[in-house]
Formats: sequence, C-alpha cells, structure tokens
Amino acid sequence: MLDGKLLIELQEYVELHLNTLVFNIRKSESMEESIFSADIEDFIKMNRKPTFNQTLFHLIDKKGATDSSIYKKAGIDRRHFSKIRSNPEYRPGKNTVIALALALELNKRESDKLLSSAGYSLSDSETLDLVIQFCLEKKIFDIHSVNQALDYFSLKPLVGVLE
Repeated sequence: MLDGKLLIELQEYVELHLNTLVFNIRKSESMEESIFSADIEDFIKMNRKPTFNQTLFHLIDKKGATDSSIYKKAGIDRRHFSKIRSNPEYRPGKNTVIALALALELNKRESDKLLSSAGYSLSDSETLDLVIQFCLEKKIFDIHSVNQALDYFSLKPLVGVLE
C-alpha cells in the first residue's frame, strides 16, 4: 500500500497536471479499503470468464455429444465425470482436461480455452505439452494414440494405463 508521503506527492502531481483535486489523502484506512474492495469486485465481475464446468458442458452441447460418449472416449471414470458435472467449483487435473479436449476433438484454440477455464495452459517449453500440441494440430484425437506418443518420450499417459 502507498505511504502518506507518496500519496502527497501523487496529489501534488495530479493537481499540477489537472489543476483539480482528485484524491483526499485524509481518507480513513477503512474507507480506502472499501474503495479498493469495490474496485476489485468490479474488476472481477467485468473480467470473469465461464468456469471449467460451464465451458466443458457448453462444448459438449455444441458438439452434439453425450456425456457418456465423451468420458468414455477420454478414458475417464463415470464417477470422476459425475464429480465434474455436479460440482461447479471442481477443477480436474491438467491431464484430465487435455483428455476431455481430445475426446471432444477440439482444435488448438478451443483446447486452449478449455484449459484456460481450468487454470491451465500448454507450454512451448514442456515436452508433454508439445506432444499434445502436435496431436491437436495433426488431429490425432484417439487417447491411445496420444498415450503412445507420450510413451515414446517416456512420459506418463494422460489417463489410465497405456495399453
């Protein structure tokens, strides 16, 4: 938080350049905190994107797929998928999100959106992420084929066990 001296300098700067008094530096701390909190709340309301849950089920509907076809194709257990559906705050692991993107046969942009909604991204500095990006670009969506590609680089499979 800015100290009093810096706030005085800021006020002088603003007065000098705008010829108006913008801030009253004698506001109480609780008043400053409430203004700060309101700013944060407004920022969050304006910038919040859909949750992972909302994004996933929108994509499933958009693709005209059923839940069971997607979780089976992704190699995800029914109970795990049920947890994703029933708990809007649930955030699965990155590999699960990637498996769902592959099951939905998403392109790179759509996959990035789904990953981002869960707080993840594909990095150009991680071998696993590069393998996934390659598979997305080449439209290799079969989970077993992707797991084989990961195994080639001695990486763990996305979900389940490599067959």
